[in-house]
Amino acid sequence: MRLESNIIKSKMNNFTIIGIDDKDHPELPEQARAAIVTHYVFSGGKRHHEIMRDYLPEEHLWIDITVPLDDVFRQYENHPDIVVFASGDPLFFGFANTVLKRLPDAKITLIPTFNSLQTLAHRILLPYHDMHVVSLTGRPWHEFDRALIEGQEKIGVLTDREHTPATIAERMLRYGYDNYIMYVGEALGSATETVRILVPDDATALTFRHPNCLILHRTYERQRHFGIPERDFELLDGRANMITKAPIRLLTLAQLDLRRYQTLWDIGFCTGSVSIEAKLQFPHVKIAAFEQRPEGERLMKLNSMRFGTPGIITRIGNFLQAELDDLPAPDAVFIGGHGGQMDEIIRKVSKHLLSDGVIVFNSVSEQSRELFINAVKHHGLTLAATQHVTIDDHNPILIMKAQKRSSYE
Repeated sequence: MRLESNIIKSKMNNFTIIGIDDKDHPELPEQARAAIVTHYVFSGGKRHHEIMRDYLPEEHLWIDITVPLDDVFRQYENHPDIVVFASGDPLFFGFANTVLKRLPDAKITLIPTFNSLQTLAHRILLPYHDMHVVSLTGRPWHEFDRALIEGQEKIGVLTDREHTPATIAERMLRYGYDNYIMYVGEALGSATETVRILVPDDATALTFRHPNCLILHRTYERQRHFGIPERDFELLDGRANMITKAPIRLLTLAQLDLRRYQTLWDIGFCTGSVSIEAKLQFPHVKIAAFEQRPEGERLMKLNSMRFGTPGIITRIGNFLQAELDDLPAPDAVFIGGHGGQMDEIIRKVSKHLLSDGVIVFNSVSEQSRELFINAVKHHGLTLAATQHVTIDDHNPILIMKAQKRSSYE
């Protein structure tokens, strides 16, 4: 059987990867200067070419690093010795990582300089050994949201033209994270570099030169809820019985065991209480939440902003008719409502659920218990655990957990 791989198989390449800053005339170490005068083929971004043009031999070949990268690496195949210019430290979210991934047998000589976040920390005299780093360069918000929820004291952020300091500040304020000072560095290392110290409220109205990066430094520790009381949520028509009670919610999360998993689907989220509690306690988890009632969209938005849980994907409408292929496949699923269609829901979920993934359902009646048990058996899942719980004078609840066993077991 042939194994497909994105690793390009080619003759051995020798790369010298040189990190540079944004100075018009960077100060290069002797090792870098020696590599330049002894090579013919050079590569980098257009900005790197502009900066290094005067340093290159009169006779040279330049390969632009542009997307798609497959085209770039196909050009590399024709040249055994290449000098590549990259920003800062090429191993710090940089191009050297791409070379290592695509050409693991290549020989690499690395000549780094300070990366942009190190340079910014130097400018503001901020010790950065304990800084949590997030790259938003061509990446989604997930890791940034996670750092906010975790309450990281120092967060270094690599930006791009969509994730700017202004849009970052807007997101922070939308979810209540006004507890940081922002240090924004623009064109660091160039003759026109600037460093600004801002609060998020001021940053939303400003424009920033590219390239830029920022460091967030926490000013106070924001409360991170655990077992949110039902009364604190925005409720569906004010009905307190339409929300999973805090003790049941926490026991449900214990059965979901989200420390082990990466993606949760919350089916029938209503107020969003389970998704929000899950995001607060397990911010590494990606969450997609589904609700048939249109009011759910407003409730999830309000409650997510109230409790500081950005990044929960919300889908409104009949789950059985929902398009799911654009979502990450779940390894944990909570069914908060089934509308008498338990078997159909389990069938659809089981097609997407990863091996060893779990489904948790809270049964409030003998009928719903039987529906879940029968659907689980019908679709080849295993009933893994049950837990009987009674809170105050409410009806007993049976927390039920099914698992999709690996085909190797």
